[in-house]
Amino acid sequence: MHKKLVLIVVSLVLISCNEVLVKSEFKATNNGSWAKDDVIEFSFSEVDTLQTHDIFINIRNDNSFSYNNLFLIAELDFPSGEKVTDTLEYEMALPDGTWLGKGYGDIKENKLWYKEKIVFPTSGVYTLRVAHAMRKNGLVNGVENLEGITDVGFEIVKSNK
Repeated sequence: MHKKLVLIVVSLVLISCNEVLVKSEFKATNNGSWAKDDVIEFSFSEVDTLQTHDIFINIRNDNSFSYNNLFLIAELDFPSGEKVTDTLEYEMALPDGTWLGKGYGDIKENKLWYKEKIVFPTSGVYTLRVAHAMRKNGLVNGVENLEGITDVGFEIVKSNK
């Protein structure tokens, strides 16, 4: 009887942990190189319009990424036609060059805050577009091909109330 109870409790905990995740998706860059004009796009539609959510942008990088920070432009399109555009900066490494993020070996995955406690007010298709906005110091033109970013993704989770 005791073993059955433990099994049921563990199962419920595992199931409830998965209920927090609403949507997660990754798209690979072109052989670990993210072109300046390559806007990575994700669409989603089945979200609870009453629940608050947190959105993360997930980035996988390898050792060929040669910057401490990452600048992104994110645009979230609502079904109503409203657009929210944000310029974002994320720290990818410590000053001593140690990569932030999780993972073993050459690939690190960074879960970066994008929107906190957002409510998707209407049903319909939402679109998230992500582009890099990297520049070398003192130069106006952006980095044409950002080396070392292997995958770009996003994740939506239910917020803690």
